[in-house]
Amino acid sequence: MAPSIVLVAGPTASGKSALALAIARRIGGAVVNADSMQVYRDLRILTARPTPEEEQGAPHLLFGHVDGAENYSVGRWLQDFRSRLDELAASGRPAIVAGGTGMYFLAALRGLSDIPAVPAEIRARVRAEAKGRAPQELYAKLRRLDPETAARLRETDPQRVLRALEVFAATGTPLARMQQERAPPLLDGDCPAFFLAPPRAELYARIEARFDKMLAAGALQEVRQLAARGLDPALPVMRAHGVPHLIGHLEGRLSLDEAAARGKADTRHYAKRQFTFARHQLKSFVWLKSEQEQAQVIERVAA
Repeated sequence: MAPSIVLVAGPTASGKSALALAIARRIGGAVVNADSMQVYRDLRILTARPTPEEEQGAPHLLFGHVDGAENYSVGRWLQDFRSRLDELAASGRPAIVAGGTGMYFLAALRGLSDIPAVPAEIRARVRAEAKGRAPQELYAKLRRLDPETAARLRETDPQRVLRALEVFAATGTPLARMQQERAPPLLDGDCPAFFLAPPRAELYARIEARFDKMLAAGALQEVRQLAARGLDPALPVMRAHGVPHLIGHLEGRLSLDEAAARGKADTRHYAKRQFTFARHQLKSFVWLKSEQEQAQVIERVAA
């Protein structure tokens, strides 16, 4: 009997979407997104969301359902994910959860800290004070106010630094301390879980080729339309891989070749961090290193 939930994680460009779709077709399931960038409707091409043709092969849920002006979070994803799981369970359709955001999988498997919502006025004030300031300045501020949380973050991750500053401003309590208490998990850990791990050289070649393909498909125009919205540069959608550098090209600060090279480099570095996260945090996931192993998984899940 086919499982009701299958988890498919992996680094960017590893083939997660193709494997998830193949499993969904085989067992009559739906693909549920677990990628923090593919939730945004503004960036279909540059985030490599499934194509309309691929979406016709099986239902696809939580893809492109969020406006770029929103600061979508793990907590919001968990709420949406819970609703989709309930709907699929009621219809008897399996869920194939696929994506590259390790924190989404970790939150679903271990639960998420119950952190109070930050009032809109406090969020607006913190972001207004942060506007135009370098990530290193924001990190230094967090280190002064909340050294406990700062020790867990990188100064090159302004989105998480801003989040920590917002929580501290709203509650006066370190975010790291709140994260120690977790709500019950949504998944029990018994579902089949896989992490796609192709050889690094092969993966990096895929990343470079895919970035070129996305440019040829209209990624630059997609970024042009996003930039025209005048959104806060600290929003997640504005920091998607390739976006800052392509905006730099549109503003005349970088050649297209330079922007593409930097976008590819950022994506390679991100893939490396995805491997590291999975190795330390997703220890129950079975690593698949070849297409042959993926084919065997399809047969095993469908048996």
